[in-house]
Amino acid sequence: MTSTARPVSEFARYLRTETVGGMLLLGAAAVALILANSPLMDLYQSVRDTEIGTDFLHLKLSVGDWAKDGLLALFFFVVGLELKRELVIGELRSIKAAALPIIAAAGGMLFPAVIALSIAGGEPGMDKAWAIPVATDIAFALGVLALTGSGMPSSARVFLLSLAVVDDLGAILIIAIVFTASFDFVALAIAAAAMALYAFLQYKRVRTAWLYVPIGIITWIAVHEAGIHATIAGVALGMLTRVKPDKGEHEAPALRLEHRLQPWSAGLAVPVFAFFAAGVPLTGEALRDVFTQPIPHAIMFGLIGGKLLGIFATSWVVVKLGIAAKPRNLGHLDMIAISMLGAVGFTVSLLIAELSLDGQQAEEAKASVLISSVIAALIASLLLIRRSKAHAHDDENVPDGPNGESGESDTTTDSSADPSGSAKGGHTPPDREA
Repeated sequence: MTSTARPVSEFARYLRTETVGGMLLLGAAAVALILANSPLMDLYQSVRDTEIGTDFLHLKLSVGDWAKDGLLALFFFVVGLELKRELVIGELRSIKAAALPIIAAAGGMLFPAVIALSIAGGEPGMDKAWAIPVATDIAFALGVLALTGSGMPSSARVFLLSLAVVDDLGAILIIAIVFTASFDFVALAIAAAAMALYAFLQYKRVRTAWLYVPIGIITWIAVHEAGIHATIAGVALGMLTRVKPDKGEHEAPALRLEHRLQPWSAGLAVPVFAFFAAGVPLTGEALRDVFTQPIPHAIMFGLIGGKLLGIFATSWVVVKLGIAAKPRNLGHLDMIAISMLGAVGFTVSLLIAELSLDGQQAEEAKASVLISSVIAALIASLLLIRRSKAHAHDDENVPDGPNGESGESDTTTDSSADPSGSAKGGHTPPDREA
């Protein structure tokens, strides 16, 4: 019992933290929109555009850029920790168990990109802006699910989190590939050396923060100087962190760091970024442009239509073909509701909008992301409320089994189950891991 109880509690803790983060994210975005459309607009923009830092190593950045390049690196470090844990000991540790969220996430990225390009292909800036609707916001989506889908089976949360983790990996790769124009190979070599030192210290079980913090700062500066988006440094270091505890070790470094840094990521880094990124003036002319210009159209249809079709259609096809198993106790209507949650693209979509477009185009793109995310969240909330009531009604009418458990059939394979038959989070051999 001991081997399985703790991972379940850690998963619940993660959901609770991200739910709070989702609410803070929404609050920060709302305040930013109010300020950007009030008499305080000039003050808001002045603070956002104020430059801080030194010209040395190109580190004189605006406050908004520090939030985008600096604070979001912390967010992506936590994402890297979670991704490494899922790949090694979690939901994504076996292809068979992870097949559905992996394929659904791929469909949920491909369909929005294709739809966006079909609507606005050839428009100035669309060579990179096609990537704006491919991202799903973990904190926002899980916050909506927790608030309006409390009656949903736990498999809904497992599927959404697994899908969002794979989606984040895809978005990270897009940022690394599409938004890297040129390399400074000397800076890149320094970054690689710093990462290698970090991995070596992890292998040697060195735990002192006095070494890791300077290495992290050097890696971030080197990646920034190399011409790669600096948030990639956070992901890389997270992926290099050890996730398996040694014999006698209370918890692995990755889990320990998640405990310490997740509140700062969800409670500070992401809301501050959202505060400076979401302040879009919503004048009558701006709103007209959002609903009439090709690129905002492409983003909105890509997010709302592309995510829904991509996630649900690919899930339905691979389940029908027997390639993957549908999550236990989830019907087609449940999958539609979760697929609509995938259309909540906020943090990473806003980041890609700022990276891919400039000036008025960027403002229109960010406004379309905000509007699309709100629409998707509202539709998903309505669907989740209805499905939660349906599940509650089903539970009331299903007699208990002989062991006091629900008599509902478990003939559908749980996609979160280990192929060997053990539950997620079962005992992992404490082999030495880098």
